[in-house]
Amino acid sequence: MTSTAQRLAEIRGGKPPRRHNARTIAALTGNPGCDRRAVLDSAGADKPALAEQVGFPARFGQSRFAITRGNAFEAQVKADGGAELLRLVAERLGVDPGGPGTWTDLGADDRPGGPDQPDRAERSRAALAAAAPAARGRAHLPTGEAPTAEPQTGEAQTGDAPTSGEPAALFDHPLLSLDVAGRRVHLEPDLVAARLAGRFHVVEIKSFPVIDGQADPGKVAAAAVQSAVYVLALRELLAAEGHDPSLVSSDVVLVCPRDFANQPVASLVDVRKQLLVLRRQLDRMARVDDLLARVPANFTADPAADPDHLRRALSSVPARYAPDCLAACELAYFCRHEARAETTALGRPVREALGGVADVAEVLALAAGEHPGAPEQAEAAALLRAAARLRADALTGRPS
Repeated sequence: MTSTAQRLAEIRGGKPPRRHNARTIAALTGNPGCDRRAVLDSAGADKPALAEQVGFPARFGQSRFAITRGNAFEAQVKADGGAELLRLVAERLGVDPGGPGTWTDLGADDRPGGPDQPDRAERSRAALAAAAPAARGRAHLPTGEAPTAEPQTGEAQTGDAPTSGEPAALFDHPLLSLDVAGRRVHLEPDLVAARLAGRFHVVEIKSFPVIDGQADPGKVAAAAVQSAVYVLALRELLAAEGHDPSLVSSDVVLVCPRDFANQPVASLVDVRKQLLVLRRQLDRMARVDDLLARVPANFTADPAADPDHLRRALSSVPARYAPDCLAACELAYFCRHEARAETTALGRPVREALGGVADVAEVLALAAGEHPGAPEQAEAAALLRAAARLRADALTGRPS
């Protein structure tokens, strides 16, 4: 065991590292500047158990009803060998699928033992690599639009139909992998479509609705980041097999129910922006030695440790709390409590508008005119005093 691996094992108390999945990797991109999260995730620490031990348990997750509904919708969309799914995807890309398409269920022969079965990973690698030569040389971007996480449900875009006459290939639940902080993480996208518009397309099936052509922006954004994880993993797989990674499109096909029915509708989501952020964060976690150099020598994230000791240990590593963390990080409630006197707890827009005024007490003092503040705070101080006068006038009914 290397010194770095030994240090990470000591941080998590000698316990096996927690396994990452697409959701946890996607959550890494939500706050890339947070050293605390980067260290804990690099070590594979058990953040839910940590949150429980320090007295701030996580309060998010999918309900059993939502999971059941999602599974039922996915089964409906994939029925009949994915015939309807292929039609939706091809129509959205504006291409001829070249026939009924081939359907390969890469999870059908899974044996007990979890998703990281070597035989299933090898089946996925072989099947996806074999589909790549048919697409070689015809890679192109089907859209020149700026990156966006909004689903586009209008007219289908026009792409280049396959020229080889081969039918489209659909791969159900392939097993991909990605390096995260030196460990290989196994990932399972809903579906990968090949030989459509000359490229591979990741297909994500979600049960949240698209109503009047619009979906919940937060849910679309989360799906976009999660899909970017799959795109990056698929590109790495093809690159390792000697294929051009750009054969994997950055346009992900998102399939959701339309309006208030279960009728599926396909949308394109451009994940180029999410890919850039994801690569930066994974590169940062790969430089785990740089992170550990800033961590106290006695730092621990062992859930079995004394709660007071754990709270002091966690506080010794800088966090970058923002309200968005509440939806993505198990330790968010602890970090929020810790940052309750700081302007960062009010959200990034407030923190940035205050121009570097870090403490709520200092904000109130500047607003009351109790002290002028540092020279670089002059503009923020003037705005705060003006806001305080307007508030006082509104409360007293006196015109400003």
